[in-house]
Amino acid sequence: MIVIEKITPATIDAVKQVCVTDEQVAFASTADAFLSDTSDSSHLHLIKYDERVVGFFKIDTAYSHQYEFCPADAIGLRSFVIDRSQQGKGIGKQAVRALFAYLPHHYVRFNWIYLTVNARNLGAKACYEKGGFAETGKQYLGGSAGPQFIMRGRIG
Repeated sequence: MIVIEKITPATIDAVKQVCVTDEQVAFASTADAFLSDTSDSSHLHLIKYDERVVGFFKIDTAYSHQYEFCPADAIGLRSFVIDRSQQGKGIGKQAVRALFAYLPHHYVRFNWIYLTVNARNLGAKACYEKGGFAETGKQYLGGSAGPQFIMRGRIG
């Protein structure tokens, strides 16, 4: 069973154990880089599968201030990572679905969640689509790793 929780001091060591492949670092984040984000608008969360930390992500409540494609009533999903040892098992899709169940209870003033996914990262794009996100039909071209698909999902 997938559980989403905010990161606490007690869970930081477990989050630090989450790793991606070297190729995926260009698209995602290392645990140390993820944990170093201390901005007020970035809310750090972990993903548990059967009581074990298997991933992490950020909810960015100021996403619309940085990206003009994102409306004011939306939040952003950033740094969504599933540990390399757990990939290919459907855990990412389950975590995205759990995210859609989690958001209406914790981000009640928002109607949408947006993300960008690198055009070369087709596995991640498929995971987001299977979990409930849809393409907007537009691309974001400002990323350092190349063109990205803009995706969104309805909260609630």
